[in-house]
Amino acid sequence: MDTAAILPSDKYGSVLRQSDAVLRPLTVFAMDLHQNPEPSGEEARTAARLADALAAEGYAVTRGVGGHGVVGVLTNGEGPRVYLRAELDALPIQERTGLPYAAQGPCMHACGHDLHVAALLGAATLLARALPHWQGTVVVVGQPAEETLTGARAMLEDGLYARFGRPDAVLAQHTAPLLGGMVAHGYGQPLLAGSAQLDVTLHGRGGHAGAPHLTVDPILAAAAVVLRLQGIVSRESAPAEQTTVTVGRIQAGTHSGVVPDSASLGITVRALFPASLDRLVTAVERVVRAESAASGCPRDAEITVVSRSPVTLPDAEVTAATREAHREVLGAERVVPWAPSMATEDFGLYGDAGQEIHGCAGIALGYWMVGTVGPRQWAATSGANVMERLASLPPNHSPEFAPHLPVALPSATRAMTTAALALLKRPSENS
Repeated sequence: MDTAAILPSDKYGSVLRQSDAVLRPLTVFAMDLHQNPEPSGEEARTAARLADALAAEGYAVTRGVGGHGVVGVLTNGEGPRVYLRAELDALPIQERTGLPYAAQGPCMHACGHDLHVAALLGAATLLARALPHWQGTVVVVGQPAEETLTGARAMLEDGLYARFGRPDAVLAQHTAPLLGGMVAHGYGQPLLAGSAQLDVTLHGRGGHAGAPHLTVDPILAAAAVVLRLQGIVSRESAPAEQTTVTVGRIQAGTHSGVVPDSASLGITVRALFPASLDRLVTAVERVVRAESAASGCPRDAEITVVSRSPVTLPDAEVTAATREAHREVLGAERVVPWAPSMATEDFGLYGDAGQEIHGCAGIALGYWMVGTVGPRQWAATSGANVMERLASLPPNHSPEFAPHLPVALPSATRAMTTAALALLKRPSENS
């Protein structure tokens, strides 16, 4: 791709002109990450690859922050401290993309974290090679365990801000079912939902399937819970309120002729507002305890909130600045609005939602979506309009999810680079 023909000649073009030299090794890096995915909490190789690459570009690198977290710091004079963050972990899904660099084990990058990390490294590299064109401090964060919603908290509890400085802003991006080369920003509403994951155990009294009257069947109690939970959304949430309650796991028993002693469920609730999320969690707990009692369970149900993520609400000023930078570099027609999504992640903890962890108030967050769909993928879709065609593509968390690197990686790299430059100080600015 000839970037010289499309890059602006101002503050961004001077940095991005090196994109072509960076993209070839960056693509190899992305393919390597994709082929060698690691699940949450086990990202040792991925972290090492990122850390080594950052060190080679002159960043002061610290490893093992909050688990396998990586932090690279590059100080270039006086100016804002801008954090750039991407996730290291993959999902426990068997890949079915057919890519020549597809992962072969029980794990795959089905949510684009490999692309995120590669674009993060690309932005870090371009910034490191263009020091005369900006001032301030860039802090690159490779975060582990996003898929379990525990990694951001672990890094913050390990003193991320105390050790590497309070940020003026924290930036991140995420893959989305958009055409490659496009980005999408929110407009004053939450971009992603908040969520809570609960583990529930219902206790029965095991026995023989031929004498059910002598048992208390926890599977029947669990089934009642699953059915009753659906009423929380349909009858306890306003029709215009976006909420979800999902039972994603149910486990019980070892033999069809045996009534087991217990049954366990994994439940996730999501909402676009913190008060709604609190209400959902309370409602789930109420339903579980009531159905346990109604079934005559001999012990109270055990309910544990395993993880919780806040609503992702980007800062309005940061969003305006990054959106304008993306329009200038990518073209206005490639920058579109993004409606609130029920997807969730733990990025919000880097801002005010995590203040009780890191002790810092007023940290601005910037977050946007990047397109991944290549021309062949798009040509193979069907539908009466754009939304129907996009809906026919493999979504995130699908075993067939496959970002089109030749288009998605350059645009994601430029998006992160220009967003950082939009917030960093320019040498021409007065102190």
